[in-house]
Amino acid sequence: MRLFVLLLPFISLTLLDAYDFTDETDRQALLVFKSQVSQGKRVILSSWNHSFPLCNWYGVTCGLEHKRVTRLDLGGLQLGGVISPSIGNLSFLIYLNLSDNSFGGNIPQEVGNLFRLEYLGMYSNHLVGKIPTSLPNCSNLLMIDLYSNHLRGGVPSELGSLPKLVILYLGQNKLIGKLPTTLGNLTSMKEVDVGENNLEGKVPSDISRLTHLVYLELSTNHFSGGFPSAIYNLSLLTYLNIFTNNFSGSLRHDFGLLLPNLEELAMGSNYFTGSIPATIPNISSLENVRMEFNSFTGSVPPSFGKVQNLQTLALNQNSLGSQSVGDLDFIGALTNCTKLKDLDVGENRLGDNLPTSIANLSSTLMYLSLHTNLIHGSIPQDIGNLISLERLWLANNMLTGPLPDSLGKLLGLRVLGLQSNRLSGHILFSIGNNTRLVSLHLAKNSFQGIIPPSLGNCSYLLDLNLGYNKLNGIIPQEIMNISSLFTLSIPHNFLSGSLPQDVGQLEHLIKLSVEHNKLSGILPQGLGRCLSVEELYMQGNSFDGDIPHISGLVGVKRVDLSSNNLSGSIPEYFASFSKLEDLNLSINNLQGRVPTEGIFQNATIVSVFGNKDLCGGIKEMQLKPCFGEATLMKTKHSSTLKKVVIGVSVGIALLLLLLIVSLTWFIKRKRNGQTNNQTPSLEVFHERISYGDLRNATNGFSTSNLVGSGSFGAVFKALLPAENRVVAVKVLNMQRHGAMKSFMAECGSLKDIRHRNLVKLLTACSSIDFQGNAFRALIYEFMPNGNLDTWLHPEEVGEIHRPSRTLTLLERLIIAIDVASVLDYLHVQCHDPIAHCDLKPSNILLDNDLTAHVSDFGLARLLLKFDQESFLNQLSSAGVRGTVGYTAPEYGMGGQPSIHGDVYSFGILLLEMFTGKRPTSEIFEGNFTLHSYIKSMLPERVMDAADESILHNGLRVGFPIVVCLTLVFEVGLRCCEESPSKRLAMSEATKELISIKERFFKSRRRARH
Repeated sequence: MRLFVLLLPFISLTLLDAYDFTDETDRQALLVFKSQVSQGKRVILSSWNHSFPLCNWYGVTCGLEHKRVTRLDLGGLQLGGVISPSIGNLSFLIYLNLSDNSFGGNIPQEVGNLFRLEYLGMYSNHLVGKIPTSLPNCSNLLMIDLYSNHLRGGVPSELGSLPKLVILYLGQNKLIGKLPTTLGNLTSMKEVDVGENNLEGKVPSDISRLTHLVYLELSTNHFSGGFPSAIYNLSLLTYLNIFTNNFSGSLRHDFGLLLPNLEELAMGSNYFTGSIPATIPNISSLENVRMEFNSFTGSVPPSFGKVQNLQTLALNQNSLGSQSVGDLDFIGALTNCTKLKDLDVGENRLGDNLPTSIANLSSTLMYLSLHTNLIHGSIPQDIGNLISLERLWLANNMLTGPLPDSLGKLLGLRVLGLQSNRLSGHILFSIGNNTRLVSLHLAKNSFQGIIPPSLGNCSYLLDLNLGYNKLNGIIPQEIMNISSLFTLSIPHNFLSGSLPQDVGQLEHLIKLSVEHNKLSGILPQGLGRCLSVEELYMQGNSFDGDIPHISGLVGVKRVDLSSNNLSGSIPEYFASFSKLEDLNLSINNLQGRVPTEGIFQNATIVSVFGNKDLCGGIKEMQLKPCFGEATLMKTKHSSTLKKVVIGVSVGIALLLLLLIVSLTWFIKRKRNGQTNNQTPSLEVFHERISYGDLRNATNGFSTSNLVGSGSFGAVFKALLPAENRVVAVKVLNMQRHGAMKSFMAECGSLKDIRHRNLVKLLTACSSIDFQGNAFRALIYEFMPNGNLDTWLHPEEVGEIHRPSRTLTLLERLIIAIDVASVLDYLHVQCHDPIAHCDLKPSNILLDNDLTAHVSDFGLARLLLKFDQESFLNQLSSAGVRGTVGYTAPEYGMGGQPSIHGDVYSFGILLLEMFTGKRPTSEIFEGNFTLHSYIKSMLPERVMDAADESILHNGLRVGFPIVVCLTLVFEVGLRCCEESPSKRLAMSEATKELISIKERFFKSRRRARH
């Protein structure tokens, strides 16, 4: 004791020295931190110097007793630079907030030295690298918020060693891999956000141990499997978002009983099937329900009407409804939901009359969409009761009758979409009361009468589309006063008179479409003042006089003045329009010399046929020479004729030589190959079946069981009684030349390959029929939804095989991904690469879930290393050319089968899927093909090119459907380039299509806490 007393002054002095030293440690650590902040933002930390006490520095808080730094709060200051490792020397730090800045670089591992740390906030920066594995050393951590950075790598399993952790926000980064099972150790956890990353696999069952969890965000990842069963155990959940993943299967019927506290449920953009559990509306606390972009079937539960706090119900793009009476009963029930703001059930299979009860929905309703269904009847007269309505989408249905007068009462209405119905009567003058309208779509109905001049009151209007109706009268002068207009589209009506002189007041106009009306007179010079215009469609009218002076429209891309009565010469200034992609001046009375400079050097851009007094131009335009050019042309023709005669003579000689060589080779092949045309070995199949079995299973190959026919035979539906199994039997027509080769090719191609998107070859039959003739058949899985061709072109098939609805945009995109992935597998991942050689819609079969399965490998080729003989053998098959319209151009010139040919066919298929137009359509001839048609429409007229049945105009404001379709078409165009070397690889096409799907069918909704 005495020694201790003697030593006390010395000990106190030593402690004081240590105290001063550690205080200085904090100071130096922060000064080093400051030095790493970007110089331009360092001024915010100007108080960080030796003139100010440490504890008075900006953003710094010290402990009351020891004066050590306990809090560092620099959030929201837009600081840049990197985070210095010196931060790890602030050993007394409890609270660290660097959020909402612009820090880059890695999160220093030295953060793990802050063993007293309870809060770590670095969200909304530009941090890269991995999440530090040293964080578990901070055993007191309650909250980690690293949301919205660029962090990579996986979620560290070491995080499971933080027993006190309550909140974990890792969303909106670039994390990969699976969720670690160790997260199940964090039994104090209340909030988890790992949304908008690249995580995959199943959600671990250990999550079920997080029984205190109230907030779970898993959206926009690649999680798969069924709905995570572990979530059913989280009975305290109030927020659940699993939007945009690869979850599939059905939901438990007691869903609502297991998660009784949910306020927000977001599970859209997955692959869920089955019915919506009737227990979900039992969750009385529900406010927002989002289950869109799935494959739910059955009815919309009317019991949603019991959910008093319901604000959002989004069930669009499913397969709900039965196209019959009763499908819309839920609307009457929802009138009890007095807080409802958002109701979207578009793109389903809902039938029945539009109920009058829709006008009794909540007065707080702002968004109402029932578009793209099979709803008929008329719009209720009392629709004006929905006084808060901002968006009303009823497009693409079968509605009839007039517009209700009460629409004029919706003073807050911004978007009205009624296009593609059967509405009639007049466009109401009271529509001018909707002065806040931004978008008005009434196209493709049967409206008559005049365009109401009252539309001029809608001074915010950006998009006016009244095309494809029966409107008459003149274009109102009042519309020219809507200076905000981007699009004025009134084609295919009976409008008369002239184009208003004041059209130049539409200074923001991008698209003017007045084609196919009865307009006349001289085109106004004011068009030249519409400097923003990119598209001018004025064809099919009776405009006369000269083409107006529009030299200022240097950004214009498409000008169509065809089929009018225009006269005078072609203005020279068109030649300098560098962005012009299509100039159509055909079928007019133009005269004089056609320019040969600039765009006029490209005959694919400029069309001038049907003007008898035009002359000159480049030779591809095939116009008569202008005066003074005839003599020169005659001289050139004489010289050219001599060259042609010599060339033809040489060509005939070479052709005779080639014919002799070919005949010699064919005779030799015929002699040596007689015994090679044998049935391939069928030992690869585990099952065998006889001709008699197949005859009985198809009821004597009855036409009632016929489901299709192809190049080499017919396909029958058959029931195999021994296995109680429905199959498809492809019976080959052995009288058809090449049928045996087709049989051998299909067996050889399919015997060793397996892929979820390949039709499964079950077995084969090589036998003789009851008349002693050779019989060959292939037995496949049966695909109940037939082939893709009948879905794309339902108007061409009978009622029996016609699909009950059209494919949605998402469904087409998924089918395209299915086909692309299987081609990538055949081309790259098989032991020997395989070229299908006959890809087309009729060879793509769809199962119950509309999953695509590629079939018909009768022309397939194993792509071994070709020697000269095998190359000639391949070319000797007449079938190598596949099907007209889908076959690569090099095949028509004798090119060998290759994976590049499949890529070309896939590109054509992709264009057909999203345009609804066959490549062999009568509108395509000569150099005008499906490929060139799409190329000419992109990007400005992409909506004109798209299949009308998938123009989902009811998608939410801001949903970039135009960009989505443009990207899909661009993939198609890149796949069917004329040169094989320029075509996309199927692996790249698959990745791009998956990226498009993920980009445009996901939610970014996230509640911040």
